[in-house]
Amino acid sequence: MDLYLFNANDSAAIYGIGSYIRELTKALESVDISIHIVHLHSIRPEFEIVSSNSFTNRTLIDQSTLQRIQSSQVEHWYVPEVRNQNTFSGSVQKLEDYYRNVVFLLRIHIRDTKDLVFHFNYNQSQFLAKELKAAFDCKTIATVHFMRWSLDFLGNLSRLHALKSKPENQRSPYEQMLIATDEYESCLYNEVDRVIALSTDMKKFLCDEYRIDPNKITVIPNGLDDISPEEEFVKYGLREKWHLYEKEYVILFVGRLTAVKGLEYLIRALRKVLEKVPDCRLVIAGNGRYDGYIQEAKDICARITYTGLLNKAELNELYQIADVGVIPSLYETFSLVAAEMMMHDLPVVATATSGLNEVVDETCGFKVPINSYPDRVEINTDLLAEKILYLLNNPSEAKRMGRNGRKRYLEKYTSEIFRKNMIELYKSLFCDNT
Repeated sequence: MDLYLFNANDSAAIYGIGSYIRELTKALESVDISIHIVHLHSIRPEFEIVSSNSFTNRTLIDQSTLQRIQSSQVEHWYVPEVRNQNTFSGSVQKLEDYYRNVVFLLRIHIRDTKDLVFHFNYNQSQFLAKELKAAFDCKTIATVHFMRWSLDFLGNLSRLHALKSKPENQRSPYEQMLIATDEYESCLYNEVDRVIALSTDMKKFLCDEYRIDPNKITVIPNGLDDISPEEEFVKYGLREKWHLYEKEYVILFVGRLTAVKGLEYLIRALRKVLEKVPDCRLVIAGNGRYDGYIQEAKDICARITYTGLLNKAELNELYQIADVGVIPSLYETFSLVAAEMMMHDLPVVATATSGLNEVVDETCGFKVPINSYPDRVEINTDLLAEKILYLLNNPSEAKRMGRNGRKRYLEKYTSEIFRKNMIELYKSLFCDNT
């Protein structure tokens, strides 16, 4: 089988989608599948194919991951933007024209067309999926990582329904764009042979909102390569490395600094936590637009550390030394961060929203409800602070929840489980009669 995984050159490719593709590649490394990662909208000046043995982008990759990539048989295909006069000046051609060029390149360079699978991880790929099906005898899959409306409306489905009910001639240009994008995403999931939903919540949305046949959708949660928790003396050394006091509680947030991640509510909750437990530090691991969050926290800025974007090894160290992990997202299709925290024995405080609500259960963390209104969604910061304080003040209970979280990870979210589910799905593509 030749598997072509489509990625895109945007922030999602660095975070969730990029992590998904890396974990999938690792999970399939011992399987007889030739993997080609196609990087769409690449910033490279020209098309090129790079084998894993010559892979040199070390920016966000630790040494063990780099060695794993170099030892596996994976090709990276970089397809640049098509620009006037083949330079970086001038306007970008329309998306459909770009995808026609992608198909043209693939027809030239794909030699083995038997058991060919194109797996899309970028939700603006409907035209590409259609053109590839016309050009090749192939199977197509799309994984639903996110949807534009959920980012813009912070997961508020009522706002989406209200917009769709609004007469077309009364919609603003932004609203027209959002509707067009939603329809385009829907077309992709209707175009492909199979759809992967990361949670049952997402499957329900696809069936209810996009009218996709439920038999076409397979729920496969993300999986992670296991990293066992370190011993206490190792954690002490890591605290010294990160310049954290021995008795300082560490509250950890991991993710992009965007509104949908709910960080502003965590900062407000931290202010309440500090009133009861002054020896706390919020560590924010991720990048984005800092200014708004710095302004929100200017009176407690000394108790917050911004690390910027970390590589996997650095992030794993923070998971090991944190006392509580907090995921205050307003919407998540899954939450790889939650699975990572659970893998590291870290008790979690999370919002009871969408796919995140399925990853974290009551045995391994506390869940705070999302308050939904017609025009907004909010988190009760008093309740969020209360749950964080409980875990800080009850270390034995926090440790028990952490152990339960690791048990849940081992039962549901390991790389081996992910590998088994994905192989089963890929094989089923060639057993379908449709």
